[in-house]
Amino acid sequence: MKIGLETESMHLWFQNGRMDIFSYIDFAKELGCNGIIINLIKDFGLDEEWGCLGSNEPSHLAKIRAKLDEYDMYCELDSKGFERVKFEKIAKVAQVLGAKIIRSYVPLTDKSKQVKNASDGAFDDSKITAKFDKNDFLNSSEEIKALIPLLEQYDLKLAIENHEYQTSDDLLELLNLINHPRVGFLYDFGNSMMAYEEPIKACKDMAKYTFSTHCKDHIVFIEDGIEYVCGVPLGEGNIDIKACVEILKQAGLERINIEQCYPYCATFKREKGVGGVSELGKGTFKIEKPLFKGLKAMQYYYPQEVSKEHLEKLLKLQKEGCEKSVKHLKEILNAL
Repeated sequence: MKIGLETESMHLWFQNGRMDIFSYIDFAKELGCNGIIINLIKDFGLDEEWGCLGSNEPSHLAKIRAKLDEYDMYCELDSKGFERVKFEKIAKVAQVLGAKIIRSYVPLTDKSKQVKNASDGAFDDSKITAKFDKNDFLNSSEEIKALIPLLEQYDLKLAIENHEYQTSDDLLELLNLINHPRVGFLYDFGNSMMAYEEPIKACKDMAKYTFSTHCKDHIVFIEDGIEYVCGVPLGEGNIDIKACVEILKQAGLERINIEQCYPYCATFKREKGVGGVSELGKGTFKIEKPLFKGLKAMQYYYPQEVSKEHLEKLLKLQKEGCEKSVKHLKEILNAL
C-alpha cells in the first residue's frame, strides 16, 4: 500500500509561515511518502479560499504539478461542504494537479455560537459543540447528488468523511440516498470517537465504500471536568491502527493517507451510547493524562494564542510526530 501525508499533519508550520506547499511536498518526499493530500480549508494564517494550497493561479498550480511529477507523487484534495460553484473550482484544480479524489464533509447548520478566537472555532466549526440534526445531515444528499455531473465531467471521486458528528450508520444512510459509484467515504481513523463509536466498528462499516483515509491515533483525557479526544503521533495512542489498516487492505484500498492531528483536541459531539460506546475508561476510550502543562486542551491547536515559547515547542514536536507516524505506518505495512 502507498502512504500519503495530509497537510493538516503540519498545520502549525503552515499557519505560522514556516512551510508552504512546495517545502511540504519536499518534506513528504524526504519521509518516504508516495503522495500528499492538500487541505483547502481556510484557517489561521492561511489563504481565505485555498488554505494550504495558497492559490489556484495557473502558474502556481503548474509548479506544484511539476514537483509532484518530478517526485512521482500522487495528490488528493480535502475540502468542506458541497456548494456547486466552489466545488467546480476545486474540480478544475484537481484536474491540473492530477488529483482523482476530493474529500468533503457535511458542515454544521447550527451557526448560533458567535466566536472570535481561533481556539473557540473562529476558523473550524467542528470545534463548536452543536446539536446534530439527522434530517439536515441526510438532506445534504440532494446537494451531493447535484455534484455527480461534475464528478463525471472531471473524472473524480467524492469521499465523504466521518467528521466528528456522524456515526458510520449515519453515513451509510446518507450514502444509500445518493447511491452512485463516484461517491463513497473517507474513513477517518479517529473521528468516530467523538460520536462514541469504536474506530474498528466504523472501519468495518465504511471499508467497502472507502476511497481514502485520514490515518491518525488518539487518546482520551479529562480536564476541568470536560472529556476530550486528543491527537497523538501514530503508535502513541489507543486506536488499533494495524487492525484498521488490515480491514481496509482486505477491502481493496491501495493508499493509506496519514493525517497526524497532533497537537489537537476535540470535545465529544454526540450523546454517550449513540455510536455504541456508553462509558469511557476501557480500550480505545481508556483515560490518559493531558499532554502539555501550561496549555488547556483547546489551546493545543493554536498555541500561538498563548505564547511564542509554546508555539516553538509544539512546532518541534509536530515535526517529530510526523516522522514517528510515517515510520510507524511503514512498520505496520511491512508486517502485513
